[in-house]
Amino acid sequence: MPFPIINSIASWFLKQRIHQIELFLKYPNEVQDELLLNLVRLSEDTIIGIQYDFESIRNYKTFTERVPVSTYEEFEPLIERTRKGEQNVFWHEPIKWFAKSSGTTNAKSKFIPVSESALEDCHYKGSKDLLCMYLNNNENSEMFLGKSLRLGGSSQIYENNNSSFGDLSAILIENMPMWAEFSSTPSNKVSLMSEWESKLTAIINETKTENVTSFAGVPSWMLVLLNRILSESNNSNLMELWPNLEVYFHGGVNFEPYREQYQKILPNTNFKYYEIYNASEGFFAIQDLNYSNDLLLMLDYGIFYEFIPMDTFGTPNQKVIPLSEVELFKNYAIVITTNSGLWRYLIGDTVRFTSLKPYRIRVSGRTKHHINVFGEELMVENTDQAIAKTCSQLNCEVKDYTVAPIFMKNKEKGSHEWMVEFKKPPEDFALFEKVLDETLQTVNSDYEAKRYNSMTLNQLKLNVARENLFYDWLAANDKLGGQHKIPRLSNQRDYLEQLKNM
Repeated sequence: MPFPIINSIASWFLKQRIHQIELFLKYPNEVQDELLLNLVRLSEDTIIGIQYDFESIRNYKTFTERVPVSTYEEFEPLIERTRKGEQNVFWHEPIKWFAKSSGTTNAKSKFIPVSESALEDCHYKGSKDLLCMYLNNNENSEMFLGKSLRLGGSSQIYENNNSSFGDLSAILIENMPMWAEFSSTPSNKVSLMSEWESKLTAIINETKTENVTSFAGVPSWMLVLLNRILSESNNSNLMELWPNLEVYFHGGVNFEPYREQYQKILPNTNFKYYEIYNASEGFFAIQDLNYSNDLLLMLDYGIFYEFIPMDTFGTPNQKVIPLSEVELFKNYAIVITTNSGLWRYLIGDTVRFTSLKPYRIRVSGRTKHHINVFGEELMVENTDQAIAKTCSQLNCEVKDYTVAPIFMKNKEKGSHEWMVEFKKPPEDFALFEKVLDETLQTVNSDYEAKRYNSMTLNQLKLNVARENLFYDWLAANDKLGGQHKIPRLSNQRDYLEQLKNM
């Protein structure tokens, strides 16, 4: 399809969406309230709708009084009923797809329901909006002259009881509209390959002769692929292989620890980085401006949002608030109600708002992946930022890391123990340890207070990981590719001890 025609179609779609986006930008809370009541109305005759008498719910207050906040473990019995073939349990549409996610909190797989409404009105709608926002901000883009190199999960689709499950990326590829497949590489067959190493080889063989103009995937795994491509070619950087590259659409993990490594293999000051926030449960937010770290919360994707302030999370004083009551720069756990039938579901992510008009967020971590053993309230956002600043200062590169507490014992004070795998190690590991600890204090005042005169916490302890330690752990646990990763932070020592024993 000629480029002018593609651009015209994209421009037409953008104009159709601008009015809708402007509506939720102008009336965000009203749009959310209407969306919630619509979800309730649609599900009145489901088992969960009858259980909580959805028919009589007319406002948010009654909804919160009737429907409890739930975790996956609490919601799982309803999901299992649907996986065994029963329908109309928690959503009025037949649920045929389940996004399998092993998560990082335990080895047990999660099966997240994905309805037809969620596919069309959330996941694909988000992908189209991302492209439209990018084109709106970059009118001279020639992205559609080439193809997007996509790197999804490494799982195939499996069928059971007339339902199918697999990685969300595999589900999206299976249901992908023709226009999206036409503009992507590698082929669906290669994208759905299960064995990671064979998949990398196949991707390289298919894409090295393509005119790749954009990337899409998780930064950690995409970097593995891109470095492999460079090592097998005679090019010093990716612009030599693909001179028309212009943008990388990324999500899944914080990009900051990887930014410098990407800039080295993509030495083009005009190259753009666009972040998205999506998960098996839904597509939530999009970077809507060039050169921004903030993500616009998308309020018309069939998802109703609530938030739990992290300073009360998991305590007897825990409170749940609607979008209209959030405050700037506070950390919140996200609670979602979706058009796949997840009702007041605790997704496990934490965010903080950087703007209230419009509502823009940054992902700050996970509810279970932070360290607060000593009252330090350490979030992944803090450690990622500290790592990036320390590496910049000491001219080194970190490939991966995880952190766990060293618990107080007898009269000994506690501290944090880091396992860090370097791509480019610092000249002085002791200096790295010291600078990282000092930098962490500058980005987290609670950590700084606990470190003051070493009153509560001693300086962090650094373990230098052998090459490919994290990769080998993921391979041993069948977690290569996709969004799999070892948790950056944990209140327990399980992951760290496993790594130390490998």
